[in-house]
Amino acid sequence: MLENVAVVLLDGVHPFELGVVCEVFGLDRSDEGLPVYDFAVASAEGPTLTTHAGFSVGTEHGLERLESADLIAVPAGQTYVDREYPPELLDALRGAVDRGARVLSVCSGVFVLAAAGLLDGRRCAVHWRHADELARRYPLIRVEPDVLYVDAGPVITSAGTAAGIDACLHLVREEHGPEVANAIARRMVVPPHRDGGQAQYIERPLPRSRCDTVGEVLVWMERHLDEEVTVEQLAERAHMSPRTFARRFQQETGTTPYRWILRQRVLLAQRLLEATDETMDAIAWRTGFGTAAALRHQFVRSLGTTPQAYRRTFKGPEAA
Repeated sequence: MLENVAVVLLDGVHPFELGVVCEVFGLDRSDEGLPVYDFAVASAEGPTLTTHAGFSVGTEHGLERLESADLIAVPAGQTYVDREYPPELLDALRGAVDRGARVLSVCSGVFVLAAAGLLDGRRCAVHWRHADELARRYPLIRVEPDVLYVDAGPVITSAGTAAGIDACLHLVREEHGPEVANAIARRMVVPPHRDGGQAQYIERPLPRSRCDTVGEVLVWMERHLDEEVTVEQLAERAHMSPRTFARRFQQETGTTPYRWILRQRVLLAQRLLEATDETMDAIAWRTGFGTAAALRHQFVRSLGTTPQAYRRTFKGPEAA
């Protein structure tokens, strides 16, 4: 049973990500019959640390506090992506996992766990902005850039900022059941579980292609997303054979014409859901999906959430 929780800090810690862990595990909610954790904040770099927001935090606990923790959380911090970490901290994290404790990272805190070797051969989540860098620096890790969090045995990783709340509530749900997790979520005024993944939060503007031979065709395709077109028709417009066009398209865009069109249609649907009050049928027609059912199917496949849920998230309460 989860009883003892420690948050370990490095210089430049982000206050919000630290606050997420404190809010879930550090408050006494015994008046509501909820668990009370033996909670502490520990420092890996001295008793006083600066935060990313410019103020300082102090703690009486050092790395020795991690020795008794059932869960060690590592919040995000400034320069965590490309800094060196104290060897004593990495040893302490490895030792904690070896004795059966869990470790949890919020956003860029995942780089600390990666440096300790705790993610080798495991799936992990990270903020989408850091996914490529994490995969490049640690090739033994299976980075999941679209998910909000990953529970990989004793190691739990979460994506940016609010995804740390999702991961913490998931852990509470796993340890104490859904009723406890739901009660804490209600106190925090957050959903106990969010649908979808990071994909719905990633800004993917329409690319302005540097293509030499298919650039004009791409412009035409962007303007006619509501039309059904074949590779043969596109090849004719590019004055190429279908086989040559398909090969050039792959070389210059990194994908196939079908996948390129599908992505642009989803992007257009996102913009229409955010900026207009058009019905799902109207958006489906304008984006070339044809029907609301087809729009929903492709939207869920691409972003992990429904068009209705996406509109509620990004257009505001009036869209509910």
